[in-house]
Amino acid sequence: MSGELHVQNLGKSYRQWGNELRRVASWFAPFIRPREEHWVLKDVSFSVGPGEAVGIVGQNGAGKSTLLKLITGTTSPTQGQVQLHGSVAAILELGMGFNPDLTGRENAFHAAGLMGYSQADIKRAMPDIEAFTEVGEYFDQPVRTYSSGMQMRLAFSVATAKRPDILIVDEALAVGDASFQHKCYALIRQFKQLGTTLLFVSHDALTIKSLCNRAILLDSHCVVMDASPDTVLDYYNSLLTKHEIKTVSPVSIISKLDSNLSIPPEINMDSGQSNVTVALESDKNASQETTISRSGNRKAHINSVAMIKNGQESREIRSGDPVRIQVLYQVNEVLPELTVGIMLRDKLGNDIFGTNTHILGISCPGSDTVGEKSLNFNFKNLSLGVGNYSLTVALHAGCSRLQEDYDWWDRVIVFDVLPNAGPVSAGCCVLPVTIDF
Repeated sequence: MSGELHVQNLGKSYRQWGNELRRVASWFAPFIRPREEHWVLKDVSFSVGPGEAVGIVGQNGAGKSTLLKLITGTTSPTQGQVQLHGSVAAILELGMGFNPDLTGRENAFHAAGLMGYSQADIKRAMPDIEAFTEVGEYFDQPVRTYSSGMQMRLAFSVATAKRPDILIVDEALAVGDASFQHKCYALIRQFKQLGTTLLFVSHDALTIKSLCNRAILLDSHCVVMDASPDTVLDYYNSLLTKHEIKTVSPVSIISKLDSNLSIPPEINMDSGQSNVTVALESDKNASQETTISRSGNRKAHINSVAMIKNGQESREIRSGDPVRIQVLYQVNEVLPELTVGIMLRDKLGNDIFGTNTHILGISCPGSDTVGEKSLNFNFKNLSLGVGNYSLTVALHAGCSRLQEDYDWWDRVIVFDVLPNAGPVSAGCCVLPVTIDF
């Protein structure tokens, strides 16, 4: 079936043999091993079905770009294999495959030919490629005169001149201007609706959540999680504090998780002294079954969170209702700094609104003494659009959790916003508007 991808035990290592004779001898005597071997990917396995959109996430150096190069065949694997079914278009490193001394038109012609286009197809597609690229007279200038954004425009225009069965994009869109990015994402969404399989690498969480129905997390050169984008990105965010942490204690799985979800028993961190527990658990109080993640070193921790309307706790509010979010937390040791923050997300996991005491310039109670404390976030009218939302609450130092993560509780509350008696609107927020004639 077209648009299908299977990766089995894929791995890539870079070897140092010491001398050329030893390397050549290894071709005939497999027992001869390299002097040094560095694995950038190892034992990676997953499948992507027709029409699926899968995001690849991970920190720099996790092997994301190497994985895509192995899939597209621009790099040969040390172990394992890749099976592709259908036509493939890939946008990898900027300038890859372009001759800097040829013009944009000439490079487009050669790149399209390498993708399997006939000369007649290329000639028919060239006006569309030139129009989509939007580089004007530079289309007939050498590519060495192009900026990185112009190279991205050319690469994307050639790769998408004809709808592929599989589209692979490796962060290239990050260098484009906002207008062209919107144009590219609109085309990607159109391809997705028409059945194109998408493999997408990005550090932009909102892009992954909006484009992909599944995400794969790479860490320590292997797959550590394969699940919904929301679940994977929550776990990934927990790992981003590892520059402060030496080890993460074994992950506790408290509820039923996706059958494809895999988590390493122990993740070694680079530096630091604190221990952090990352747990995935079931929110028994939520209005629907959901998986939540929680991380932090517990120098301070959240005891409870309540959404209060008209003096009573509620998981259903009407758009525009006054709402109070009450956070009860425990300070376990004297802290130099403490920030309490909240984040509202829609059902796809997109960030809708977030704030914290540091941003608001408020001195948070309790950082200088231990014990239980409380804090309220008061909304005179919570003007969210009709739909399902979640609340994340965090305790950390400074402006964000990257400074020091005490307790980060994702999706601690899931709640519904119902229509109010007032004007009807669409979208995730309700804004006052008037119309004049």
